[in-house]
Amino acid sequence: MTEEQRSPTGKPMVEATPMDVIHVRIASFALVFCFAVLVLSFVGRIWVLTAIVVAIMASIAIYMTFAVRRQKRLGGGPQSRG
Repeated sequence: MTEEQRSPTGKPMVEATPMDVIHVRIASFALVFCFAVLVLSFVGRIWVLTAIVVAIMASIAIYMTFAVRRQKRLGGGPQSRG
C-alpha cells in the first residue's frame, strides 16, 4: 500500500475518472431528491409512489456502488493498491 498524496493545501489527492465522479455526485443528488419525495409520499399515504421511489432509490444505490467499485478497480486510491 502506498502513502496517500496530499495537495499543497493539505487535502487528500486520489486518482479519479471525471465520469465516475460526475456519476456519483449526480446520483447522490438524485438520492436526496428521492428521499424527499419518499417522505412526502409516505406522509401522504400514496403507496404506489412510495414503492416507485423505493425502487428508483435502490437502482441509484446499486449504480453508485458499481461506479465506486469500478473506480477502485481502476486504481483510485490507497484501498485499490496492494
